[in-house]
Amino acid sequence: MICTIYSHNVGFDTIKELILSSFPKGNTVISNQDGFDIIDLEIKGGILGSSKKIKISYRERLKPSYQIPEINDSALTANLKGLYGYVDSLPTVNEKVKDLFLHKIQTLNCEFSIIQEKGELKELKTIIGNIANEFDAVLFVQPDTAISKSSGQHFLDKNLNLIIDGEGNCEIDELDVKINSVYFDGDQNELEEDQKNRKENNEKILEAKGIKINKHLPCIESEAETTIRTPKEIAQRVSVLAMTNLVAFSSIDPDVAIDYLQSYNLWDFTTEGEKEFLEDPTDDKKAQETWKCEGIWTLMWALKKVENLDFPDAFCNLENISPEDYPVGPDKDPNDFINAITSIRSKSEILDADDLYYRYNWACVDERINGREIEGINPGIVYERQYALNWLINYMGQDWDSISCDT
Repeated sequence: MICTIYSHNVGFDTIKELILSSFPKGNTVISNQDGFDIIDLEIKGGILGSSKKIKISYRERLKPSYQIPEINDSALTANLKGLYGYVDSLPTVNEKVKDLFLHKIQTLNCEFSIIQEKGELKELKTIIGNIANEFDAVLFVQPDTAISKSSGQHFLDKNLNLIIDGEGNCEIDELDVKINSVYFDGDQNELEEDQKNRKENNEKILEAKGIKINKHLPCIESEAETTIRTPKEIAQRVSVLAMTNLVAFSSIDPDVAIDYLQSYNLWDFTTEGEKEFLEDPTDDKKAQETWKCEGIWTLMWALKKVENLDFPDAFCNLENISPEDYPVGPDKDPNDFINAITSIRSKSEILDADDLYYRYNWACVDERINGREIEGINPGIVYERQYALNWLINYMGQDWDSISCDT
């Protein structure tokens, strides 16, 4: 086996068309065996050459979706759960990419293996690359093949660049996680007025700022179908974030932060990812965690402790928040802050902001995909604020460590 390709997008017919167009003179046999759709391809070698054979076996989930269900509704679902656990156990030099990869694994809906049964096809690397791009795929690759990037089993992105291997190596800085809108957008012809008005108003904001607009980008959830996090839940979350952020900036030692969170009964509200960070705050992890300033700023805005979410072209400054309004500090009980929070911004305000940052993020991702750097806006700030806003609106029921910022 050369590799196994995984994708959110399903379509055995698409693979078949790609193979047939690449080898129009090849002999192809299509079959179904043990739940797999099979393509057996033989390319004759001519008078003096030997023939070459490859096999592609394809399967997909029983019910394609945007997340892995709790029950094993198919053999592939069970396999994806094992894949998630395996990747989660790997070391990494890039926590951000590993986290994005784990998010992407949850969205996978099909797998297909490519086996070189006889001879070597010199075109195979190009074909695999074309399929990977067509399917926005990730690849589980064996060592010593035409596409290998590591001496052991490893994962590549759609451009055949290394995502992660058994030693934690990584050669990319970003990994797109895209979800087909059919799985979560509902019928865009049956929209509430607040959804349509929100989209229209935010597109006007983008237009005024000279930011590219995707008119086909769907509306987010309506007010009627959205449940905002409770004031206490938001206050607890921002208190934990504020403490981990102090460690990220080396303002306090991790042991001090852990003791603080445990002493004030906040350890149970600290996520597994945050606990792992506090127990081993490497420089790379600290650099990633410092970005959570923007999440803190966004949640403090939701709690009415910050007046505005300014245009995302400059980093927030947490020191601009009054110490009296900040949840943590020397000899300060964060529970006083938590218990004093009784109201938050309206559901409408929070959804307005979430929809706006959803559209900001689309513009940032569109520029990156096209090899350009967006001007006048900071993609990192946009991502972190959308992350916090999606948590606020309970987007897809995800917890803090698993928030998706889909575009």
